[in-house]
Amino acid sequence: MDRNASPEEIKKAFRRLARKYHPDVNPGKPEAAEKFKEISEAYEVLSDPDKRKKYDEFGSQWQQFTQSGGRPEDFDWARWQAGPGTTYTFRTLSPEEFAELFGGGHFSSFFETLFGGPGRGFAEAEFFRPRPRPGRDVEFPLTITLEEAFRGSSRILELPGGRKIEARIPPGVKTGSKLRLKGQGEPSLSGGEPGDLLLHIEVKPHERFRREGDDLRLTLPVDLFTLLLGGKVTVPALDRTVRLDIPPGTKNGRVFRLKGLGMPRLHHPEERGDLYVQVEAVLPEHLSDQEKELLSQWRRLRGAA
Repeated sequence: MDRNASPEEIKKAFRRLARKYHPDVNPGKPEAAEKFKEISEAYEVLSDPDKRKKYDEFGSQWQQFTQSGGRPEDFDWARWQAGPGTTYTFRTLSPEEFAELFGGGHFSSFFETLFGGPGRGFAEAEFFRPRPRPGRDVEFPLTITLEEAFRGSSRILELPGGRKIEARIPPGVKTGSKLRLKGQGEPSLSGGEPGDLLLHIEVKPHERFRREGDDLRLTLPVDLFTLLLGGKVTVPALDRTVRLDIPPGTKNGRVFRLKGLGMPRLHHPEERGDLYVQVEAVLPEHLSDQEKELLSQWRRLRGAA
């Protein structure tokens, strides 16, 4: 029976064993009466939501934190009432008997109360030892470069306590991404699975590219003559360089979209965002006298047009 067994499932299990061990069904067998009493006491706790909750919170000391109020109301105890003059003696259920009623390995701390604690013997303590709890998760901040986020990378991390592990960073991570490394957290103190390591990723700003989701933006200086007359310019992407055609008369600040040259998408590195290139006019400096004269002539021609 599952730890989260419903009241109906618990009641069904109780009825089955109650019929089997009821004193009226087993006349002259005091051991059956003892077992019936013990099963009834167990059912009183597990069938009462409040007592069951108190038990989950306080374990074997649950009775110190709640007041018992008799038998559960939703069960007709009169059906199991023994005849006048019947007396009972009590003993503790064996592990096998309790497992038959509620399933081996469940409600393990409650078993400790019914069986009188660890002093009952090694076999019972082993059979009813509490379920091991997993170790705690460990959170770890990790700062990487845009290039590492683009390609993916491996890092040797030194965790609290001096333990070192190798962490694999997948392509496409971004600031705010959380990576879970299973089993790399704190060990369990009760023999359970270790916790996980949670990496909180921060991608450092880049000197050239600005990231927007899986897209990249780049400002590209272009000389005035190429913008006016047209030409080709070289655009540096993260993994290659490409040639971009600048049509004649391109305005300063125009944005060109280069499809598929952005960042890889996390968990789908075969897909990539786009690269947006904004051209920025670069004016000539240190003009010679001849250049100045030519510009003056050009201005006069433009003024006369």
